[in-house]
Amino acid sequence: METYRPFFELNRIQNEINRLFDHVAGLRGSEDPVGSWIPNVDVYEAGSDLVVKIELAGVDPKTVRLAANGSHLILRGEKAQIEPQPGFRYHCLERGFGAFKRVIMLGMPINTHQARAELKDGVLRVTFPKVPNRRGEEVAIPIKEIA
Repeated sequence: METYRPFFELNRIQNEINRLFDHVAGLRGSEDPVGSWIPNVDVYEAGSDLVVKIELAGVDPKTVRLAANGSHLILRGEKAQIEPQPGFRYHCLERGFGAFKRVIMLGMPINTHQARAELKDGVLRVTFPKVPNRRGEEVAIPIKEIA
C-alpha cells in the first residue's frame, strides 16, 4: 500500500483544487450553483472493478443525479438546509447544505454501460467493471535474436 501513497496524495490535492474551483464558480453565479459543502469520495480497485463511494448522509435520494462521461463520474444533488425550530437555542451549526456538483476523475478505462449504483446508509456505492487499457500502458516487445 505504501507504493500508492503519492497517488493518494495527488488525488487528494486534485480534489481540493476541484473544490476550490467549484467554490469560485459558485461565487460567480455559474449555471450549476455550488453550496457550502461537497460530498467526500473514496475511489479504489476491488478485483476486476473500480469502486467509488460517496458520502451522502442527509441528502434526499430524489435530488441525486449521477452520470458518467468518459473517465469522469458526475454527481449532482442537493442537501436541504435544516429549518430552525421555534424554542430551540442552537449552539453550533456546522453541517453543510445546498446544491452540489462533484466531478470525480476515475483515472482508468472503465465500462460505463455496466455501471451499478446502490445507496445504503447514506453512502452511494458506484461500481464500474474495468476494461483493458489499450493505450498508454507499457507493453513488452519481444526481441528476436538474428544470427
